[in-house]
Amino acid sequence: MKKSEVTRLNILQKAFELIYVKGYQTTSVDEIIATTKVTKGAFYYHFKTKDEMGLAIINELLKSIFKNTFLEPFQSDENPLDTIYNLIYNLLMKNENLKVEYGCPASNFTQEMAPWNVEFTKALNTLSLDWEKTMIDAIEKAKENGIIKTEVSAKEVAVFVMSGYWGVRNLGKLENSKSVYLTYLKGLKSYFKTLK
Repeated sequence: MKKSEVTRLNILQKAFELIYVKGYQTTSVDEIIATTKVTKGAFYYHFKTKDEMGLAIINELLKSIFKNTFLEPFQSDENPLDTIYNLIYNLLMKNENLKVEYGCPASNFTQEMAPWNVEFTKALNTLSLDWEKTMIDAIEKAKENGIIKTEVSAKEVAVFVMSGYWGVRNLGKLENSKSVYLTYLKGLKSYFKTLK
């Protein structure tokens, strides 16, 4: 990796960490520059604006993390309901990078930027649609294999799971406690039993 690529990646990673803790709107370019220890000129060499950097965080960092975390678990032929449950459980209870008090990075970006910036909306919607489609495809396959009832709407399940995950992340942030996660996980498990 070239020195300029290393610098760009460092800016994106450090900015992402700051934004996750402080929020996008309240994190200044000067704070990002101070944290990354690059010059203002170096920052603006890589990104013309803060929003350009924010989009790069979504498209270059979050997209890769999202693919590894939310999509790849479905590549196995296991029961997708088990895959979804285990994925959500690990994200809520085991993932050390996601802090209860800061919520979900993608959801935070959505709440802060989607109403104000169409490019952020498009980039974040791509992530959301990829996860939804991956779940729908896995559920449809499981219906064909007799693992899930044929009358189950795969889209309804996917939207329910996604909205529940993002919602419980926000509740956890409000309560600053993982106890609400356990309540959600119990309800999710009960719901999944009705689909078999």
